[in-house]
Amino acid sequence: MKSLNLPPVQFRIRQQGDKKQVFDVVRKKFVALTPEEWVRQHFIHFLMNQKQYPAGLVAVEMPVAVNGLKQRADVVVYNRKGRPVVVVECKAPSVSVSKAVFDQAARYNMQLQVDYLIVTNGLQHCCAHLNGTGNDYQMMADFPDFDQINTTK
Repeated sequence: MKSLNLPPVQFRIRQQGDKKQVFDVVRKKFVALTPEEWVRQHFIHFLMNQKQYPAGLVAVEMPVAVNGLKQRADVVVYNRKGRPVVVVECKAPSVSVSKAVFDQAARYNMQLQVDYLIVTNGLQHCCAHLNGTGNDYQMMADFPDFDQINTTK
């Protein structure tokens, strides 16, 4: 798999028939190792190891209804009160981090009402702090540490 613009991780990878699988520490199971999953697993480890996000407050492929359609947010992080505060949309390294991808993550926010949206393809990352409904946001130079997102709301 391609090297990413994230800290390296020693993953548990296994071969299942002709497919590779990676162990997801959040879901506690092996999942298909696709380019998008490669990015998602790196970013999850980055959040937990560098930004101190507890694994128990991270959800992967969280079901979200958007305009009556069932979709899945790649990563949702909750604060200690159980409120979703971060949505992460992961793409394969070959997919550009664009406004369309950011808008996809923003649609999840119609239901989740998070404070932060993150979009990454493992090479480029974009983080926005939302003010209110998500129509007003401020791009951030870095990702928030867990203690920054664990507000009293």
